[in-house]
Amino acid sequence: MTQKITKILVANRGEIAVRIMRACRDMDIRSVAVFSDCDAGAYHVRMADEAYHIGPSPSTESYLVQDKLIEVAKKIGADAIHPGYGFLAENATFAKRCVDEGIIFIGPKAETITTLGDKLQARKAALESGLPVVPGEQLDDDNLNDALEKAHTVGFPVLIKAAAGGGGKGMRVVYSPDDFEEALRSAGNEAGSAFGDSRVFIEKYLERPRHIEFQILCDQHGNAVHLGERECSIQRRHQKLIEESPSPVITEAMRKKMGAAAVNIAQKTGYVGAGTVEFMFVEPDQFYFLEVNTRLQVEHPVTEMVTGLDLVKEQIAIAEGVELSFGQDDLSIVGHAIEYRICAENPEENFMPSTGVLKNYRLPAGPGVRVDSGVVIFSEVPIYYDPLIAKLIVWGKDRNEAISRGRRALEEYRVSGVDTTIGFHRVLMDNETFIRGDLSTKFLEEEYPEHRYSRLNNTYREAAAIAAALHSFTTQRKIRLASSAPKNQQTSAWQARHRRDNLRSFGGDR
Repeated sequence: MTQKITKILVANRGEIAVRIMRACRDMDIRSVAVFSDCDAGAYHVRMADEAYHIGPSPSTESYLVQDKLIEVAKKIGADAIHPGYGFLAENATFAKRCVDEGIIFIGPKAETITTLGDKLQARKAALESGLPVVPGEQLDDDNLNDALEKAHTVGFPVLIKAAAGGGGKGMRVVYSPDDFEEALRSAGNEAGSAFGDSRVFIEKYLERPRHIEFQILCDQHGNAVHLGERECSIQRRHQKLIEESPSPVITEAMRKKMGAAAVNIAQKTGYVGAGTVEFMFVEPDQFYFLEVNTRLQVEHPVTEMVTGLDLVKEQIAIAEGVELSFGQDDLSIVGHAIEYRICAENPEENFMPSTGVLKNYRLPAGPGVRVDSGVVIFSEVPIYYDPLIAKLIVWGKDRNEAISRGRRALEEYRVSGVDTTIGFHRVLMDNETFIRGDLSTKFLEEEYPEHRYSRLNNTYREAAAIAAALHSFTTQRKIRLASSAPKNQQTSAWQARHRRDNLRSFGGDR
């Protein structure tokens, strides 16, 4: 049975809210924005057909308040809620509340989110589905000696991981038994603060794995497919920075094997919607189940670029009860795509978040270039939310062409008013190890010890110095021209215009 969706409340902000609203417009569906105090003039609010205020700026008082979102949805007659990613996207309670209120939740069923959102339960489901998992142990929170004994059984180094949540929070790598107790306590405290759940477990720490994930789509009729893999090994503190599809090392045979494993766990757990099954990959052919993200991923555009699919439209169609219009054999990967996360951060200061108003904002364009942006010129980047402001995605017929287009697009991208990661990405595109595709989750610490990205950025520093010198020259020239005119001599409008035009030709008064 299908149910046509005519109005969707987008329970999110920024670039993902804009992305969803564009899909709604393509499908002739009305989109509804919600916004906090500091987002009153945000781009996603201007993009929507309707917009409603839901509270103060902190997300705990606005975007995370379930009652407010459901109240607005019911008041304006929304058929469905799309959670995007982050905020309430993987909250099983919210998914269930939507259904209980007669609102379609565009995502998996609440019970699936509960099972796969808990890493311990997801690990159990993976084992039952026949997927290989990294050796590990569940811990008894009240027994440190038992935990240390289990760590010795697994073998140091170990990775302490939060049972709930994601994004690298509640994770600690421990190389020595002497550091285990403090790391265990620290990881538990961070997990409790971030997710309200302090449970942790341990896994064997893989020294130089790749992070490979598979996009899946599952409809309400039992059909499931994977859309190939994404290479997500370029990370900082377990946060992805650059993603690409396909991976430089995954063969067609390995793609089929890992893709089948991803589809298998999805079907075993009754998955419905778009999701991602993540693996750790050790060359040449070992892979281990990591987790399932029960939502749309930040990096979903690279999959769209190489498959030609619109994943948000597919999500909405699945939520309406429509069967997938294609099978696994109908899908193919064409070319190569790379995504750069453009964040308001300063890489030279350990990626310190940067806030302010965008005084200049010019997007790159041209063949094979796409930008999913949540801001425009004069947008404010507030302190309250994730620093991601846009995603630059490039496509090429092969990886080399994609990298070349990435360089060109990053050069064209212009942002002022806040620090961004654009220069950081430029540096990586000239890195020979990256160009060879020799990647691992330790890429940044191995290639840039002590986070010294600026030492390779002299070209851009020189360009800034030249621009400053040119500005000084044109300013001084204006002063000299003004002072050279007789004090009592009147200047005609034509002469004044002529002088201004001459100044413009030297770079002034732009």
